[in-house]
Amino acid sequence: MEIIRSIEAFKSFRTGWPSSNTADLCFVPTMGALHSGHLSLVEEARKFSQYVVVSIFVNPTQFGQGEDYEEYPRQMKKDIDQLKNLGVGAVFIPCDNQMYPLGYRTNVLVEKWERRLCGHSRPNHFRGVTTVVLKLFNIVRPTVAFFGQKDAQQAILINRMTEDLNLDVEIFVCPIIREKDGLAISSRNRYLSAQERQAAVVLFRTLNWAIQQVDRGERKVKVLVNEMKKKIKAEPLAHLDYVSIVDPNDLKPILRLNRTALLALAVFIGKTRLIDNTILLPEKSSSVSKESVL
Repeated sequence: MEIIRSIEAFKSFRTGWPSSNTADLCFVPTMGALHSGHLSLVEEARKFSQYVVVSIFVNPTQFGQGEDYEEYPRQMKKDIDQLKNLGVGAVFIPCDNQMYPLGYRTNVLVEKWERRLCGHSRPNHFRGVTTVVLKLFNIVRPTVAFFGQKDAQQAILINRMTEDLNLDVEIFVCPIIREKDGLAISSRNRYLSAQERQAAVVLFRTLNWAIQQVDRGERKVKVLVNEMKKKIKAEPLAHLDYVSIVDPNDLKPILRLNRTALLALAVFIGKTRLIDNTILLPEKSSSVSKESVL
């Protein structure tokens, strides 16, 4: 497995890899602190092609003031060992001044969409995400890139960006990986105390409740959202950021469930902000996060 730490070194490596012009190069961008959710993306990429690149870069531009950039978990040796065991061909590990050199001024944003859902409370987050992903796409030059359904809004925005900018990258979105009690696996789960960890299951329980109501015939979004807010607020350690049901094609709120919809929520458990989502399928029986947003 190649470990490459500079953009120029990666570009040089990329000119001869893969050796066949017809082979797909699969890419999994990460911020490290790899868990089973990340590794499931790598495993899917390996099924698709033997040529897999994983990037590890804690992107400073997607963290807002007062967020956890400095505290974000970093475990480089463990990450590299896990990727090697999965048969990854190359790991790209740039530093901040490689990705954002002195004088850097250019950003990429998906207008209006980046301000919806998580964008309300993290106003510059998605600008940082789309900018760094485009830069990584330009460096790695993948034919296929893999993202997780847990970050549904991120996946939707990246797909929109690739279409709008005519990028030759196919976006694959893979299912959410969960703990046995349903909590979506996240690098930030390690911030939770034992008591907070138990409380965090309120996200999954609330999603499941909504799915059950839709399966029983409820179609009024206002009814579903109001009751979900009550359920989250009933958990003493939970502080609601938002719960919303939107059109997955443009993230606009909808009033009635007459088509496939994205149910997304963000909740602070103590000081830790957690997100989760599911696809609601009013035309047939739903199931948590087994449907892709794309």
